[in-house]
Amino acid sequence: MTEPVEHLFRREAGRITATLVRIFGLRNLALAEDVVQEAFCRALEVWPFKGAPDDPAAWLMATAKNCARDALRRARTANRASPELAEALGSEWSLAPTIEELFAPHEVRDDLLRMMFSCCHPRLPETAQVALVLHILCGFSTEEVAAAFIKSHLAMEKRIARAKKTLAGAGTLFNISSPQDFGARLGTVHRALYLLFNEGYHSSSRDTAVSAQLCTEARHLTSLLLGHPLGRTPATYALAALMAFNLARLQARLDTAGDLLALADQDRTKWDRGKIDEGLKLLELSAGGVDLSSYHIEAAIASLHTTAPSLAATDWPTIISLYDTLLSICATPVVALNRAIAIAQAHGPERGLEAVHAIADRDRLARYPFYSATLGELELRREHGERAREHFEAALALTRNSTERRFIERRIRACSDVRPQLGKPVA
Repeated sequence: MTEPVEHLFRREAGRITATLVRIFGLRNLALAEDVVQEAFCRALEVWPFKGAPDDPAAWLMATAKNCARDALRRARTANRASPELAEALGSEWSLAPTIEELFAPHEVRDDLLRMMFSCCHPRLPETAQVALVLHILCGFSTEEVAAAFIKSHLAMEKRIARAKKTLAGAGTLFNISSPQDFGARLGTVHRALYLLFNEGYHSSSRDTAVSAQLCTEARHLTSLLLGHPLGRTPATYALAALMAFNLARLQARLDTAGDLLALADQDRTKWDRGKIDEGLKLLELSAGGVDLSSYHIEAAIASLHTTAPSLAATDWPTIISLYDTLLSICATPVVALNRAIAIAQAHGPERGLEAVHAIADRDRLARYPFYSATLGELELRREHGERAREHFEAALALTRNSTERRFIERRIRACSDVRPQLGKPVA
């Protein structure tokens, strides 16, 4: 597949699939995916000879409509159509106008939202929910989803197959017009989008530490959620604000060689001011309710980072206070580790190390490379070069991709510049 068509596939596959699933029903998800593939295969056959159309997306949508009509005519409609639409699609007289209506822009938008909520079925594990969103709504291949989660192709293929089976067993698509049902599943959808964004921002992929595509897809789906009256909640605004703040810093996290840059080394003039302003507006809108979510706190922390003129001028005491609040909502060792880093920035590396060692369940961080890296950084700031090197080497063994590995290797080399210090207290 050529790069322009591949990009188009990513952008349009989810939209087309969501509408086709509404037409064929969840039980015929595989048929919907086959029709999408057929539409793109026709593009690959026709465009090289006749040239790409002026509006490729409209061409693909029209082709998908024709393929859907053909699929419904090839077999008994009762077996191929969604039960809710079987009557309208069962008559040749009403078949074409019904499909035309279902492919209207506002219907396609609602279908995407409906499919997103369906993928976030509560009987599915979180990773399976995110895998389905990536695969069905974002057009990622099984191989690409497997790479994102550092799983083998076979393992991810099985996981997606099991998730689709669960989805098909649900019988009908999620009803996005029911306030009670919408509200009950909204938190699950928020969590899936949060995980999807984080997978891109802190990528575990072997190829790169930052996957802008995953971040962009998560931001797009969150915007879709904000476009629905029932999805326009304070928590959704807060989640969108968090994404906007982090997207503002995304490009500056890598240098020209594609290597990770620590926050202290990032060129803040390269941060996207427009996205920062967008984040501030969304954060303000998130204050419209009485509920305080973890997304509110994380977005507030991110706002302090992105609006600070420098690392030294950052409001670390307020950030520490926000982490205290976040721990009361979401007491995870990663949150506690981030709090310890903020304490080190505000009060010095010794206090930071004390906070790290005070994390009650820090054994859960044993496989997290940036736990050991944090210990190494704090020891390096104390000018304990050998002790820092030991921690960085432990982190190096846990790195998930070449970008992280090069970053840790640079920190190991920095340990050689520190002279041995005698008589320093052990934290």
